[in-house]
Amino acid sequence: MSLDSSPAIRPPFSSTGYPNPFPDFPFGAVYFRKSYPPKEDWERDYKVAAEDGYTVFRHWFIWSAIEVKEGVYDWSDYDAQLDLAAKYGIKTVIADMLVVSPEWLARRYENMRKIDRDGSVMDVNMHVSCAVGGVHHLSLDYPEIKERAGAFLTAMVERYKDHPGLGGYDIMNECNVPPCYGEGTACKFRVWLKDKYGDLKTLGDAWFRHSIGEWENIKAPTHLGAYPDVLDWHEFHLDRSYDMMRWRFNLIRELDPSHPITAHGIAKTFDRAAPSAGDDWRAAAEVESFGLTWGSCRHGDEPWKQFHAMDLVRAACRGKPFWHAESYAGPLWMANNVIGKPRNEGRIAAPDDIRYWHLAAYMAGASGSMYLRWRPLLNGPLFGAFGPYDLDGSRTERSEMSSKVAKWVAASEQKELWQARPIKGDIAIVYVPESQIFTYALRNGETEFYSKSMQGAYQGFFDNHIQADWTHIDDLEDYAAVYLPFPAMLKQSSADKLRRYVENGGTLISEGCPGYFGDGGRVGVTQPNLGLDEVFGARESYVEFTPDLLTDFAFEADGVSTWGGLFFQAYEPTSGEEKGKYEDGRIAVVDHAFGKGRTRLLGTMCGYGYDSHPDNRNPSFWAELLKFASIEPHVTCSDSRLQVRLHQGDSGVFLWIANPSRENIAGTVELNKRFGSFDAAEIKWGGEVSMDDSSFFVNAPARDVTIAKLVS
Repeated sequence: MSLDSSPAIRPPFSSTGYPNPFPDFPFGAVYFRKSYPPKEDWERDYKVAAEDGYTVFRHWFIWSAIEVKEGVYDWSDYDAQLDLAAKYGIKTVIADMLVVSPEWLARRYENMRKIDRDGSVMDVNMHVSCAVGGVHHLSLDYPEIKERAGAFLTAMVERYKDHPGLGGYDIMNECNVPPCYGEGTACKFRVWLKDKYGDLKTLGDAWFRHSIGEWENIKAPTHLGAYPDVLDWHEFHLDRSYDMMRWRFNLIRELDPSHPITAHGIAKTFDRAAPSAGDDWRAAAEVESFGLTWGSCRHGDEPWKQFHAMDLVRAACRGKPFWHAESYAGPLWMANNVIGKPRNEGRIAAPDDIRYWHLAAYMAGASGSMYLRWRPLLNGPLFGAFGPYDLDGSRTERSEMSSKVAKWVAASEQKELWQARPIKGDIAIVYVPESQIFTYALRNGETEFYSKSMQGAYQGFFDNHIQADWTHIDDLEDYAAVYLPFPAMLKQSSADKLRRYVENGGTLISEGCPGYFGDGGRVGVTQPNLGLDEVFGARESYVEFTPDLLTDFAFEADGVSTWGGLFFQAYEPTSGEEKGKYEDGRIAVVDHAFGKGRTRLLGTMCGYGYDSHPDNRNPSFWAELLKFASIEPHVTCSDSRLQVRLHQGDSGVFLWIANPSRENIAGTVELNKRFGSFDAAEIKWGGEVSMDDSSFFVNAPARDVTIAKLVS
């Protein structure tokens, strides 16, 4: 028996060419951020952490707290952390915090601070997550600032690269970089444009700006709108941000060839790629492993949300290991994005929340975890937040649960579990970078149209126990069937990839208006645009861009009704076949055979419609899409509240059953018969599993995940 699984991977801090300094499954927390914890508690805290099963601490190496004068570094507190790490067997991840830079440097280079889109200059501020001054965001696009930053990184790596307490480096915290509109960045933008267009006339023709005159007249566009200059600017910002990340990686790797380099984002690609270069695929490509900050108390505790975030980062890693870099284990009192949330949505974390959040992350493929804090901050608006231990570092009921999980993941009995990986999903949802950027530009800085279309599609499959992976437009060939949300803007190159995918035998299900806007945001006179009319076997007969009027907009496909929204497009089949209509009788759905593959064109944004109607949904629509693609799901489950995943590796096949609810659930899980049959289920964690051939009878405890090894 062979399951189609992700490739076997290394633990999240491992690399190639040198021994891995970390355990197979690292478990830890962020500990030292200069302003806390108090020095007199350090040794006691390390001793407690080691006793409780922690193997990793990450510290913010804050530039402004270390280079107190030009070329004068105060490493004393950080030396103590590394020494304690070596003493207690806790490996250190060094997180360089270049965004908190020395105040003397800011005064010297007042004209090199970051500038916002509205023209305001970043002032010297306190950091909300460490109560340390120096957050003025000097721009690394100026050579003078980059040189000083490089000198700091060099001094840091040379000091600690041979220390026995060092484990590795985290080179970018949350990978979320708002653009700078200053002259240093504008200079880099002009170089980028010269590489893309070659000469000023070609650029002027592409931008419809024919009287620029000189390259030096080009500034960073501060306006928004679906225009070529805006789209180029945000594409440049992504390139520039990850060039800078690559610079940090290369500098550290040259100085220290022996320790792994990682980073972590916030799993908000669909919201943040354009506004702040938060593209997880781009970030993960620059490091040896990757991770995410994610907390259900901040983002909402609906079961699909944590899974969608973990699945996103796993997809972005393209087989590299990933870790839950910052998870929650304590309250979040006052942050704006939690005000109004009830206690039982994770705002005040209980031990069973901590247990569930950990195990759900591992179920989605995370192979290491840390908390945002080991013990809480004492200053600023995030006081008391996140940590499993109390304000004074004493143990709590939450820390007892975290210790239980920490010791369990490290036990030798779990080694075979971590050698297995999540199997590949039933279907994949396609991310197209230019579609997200275009939405941001078109909607004057809002990305909700795109993000809710993506997330709604995920929810639709999730609610049917269908494992929908995320995939990049460059990785289509990894899946037999893909779903394409909100494809209103596509480059010709992306349309060509979709065409080749279908020609080669893939099944493409697309939402409406595919490629309506082509390169540079220009509308095509033939719709679907970019040659996609041939792929879908249809032509547009009517279109409407009225999102305010389409809040309750329905249609049917193969007799199944569902919500659409935002835009809608009606069709006349050419070589395709009508498969559904809008309420007014216009054709909404066209199926087509093209090359070796086939397509289904849905005339509106079904993902957005599903997300926008939480109290009146028809999940069966998404199950029918899988039938159209001739795919039988990996598993079925008798209770919609449970989620089921399979992991597979050389060590065997493992069944994971998540119960996010607050009551015990008994249910039946059926495995697809292509997986063969099993004789027994050995519990690794959680509830009870009995079986009869491919049927599994589960008693799933509340707020827990049941894990069983399946034995043939």
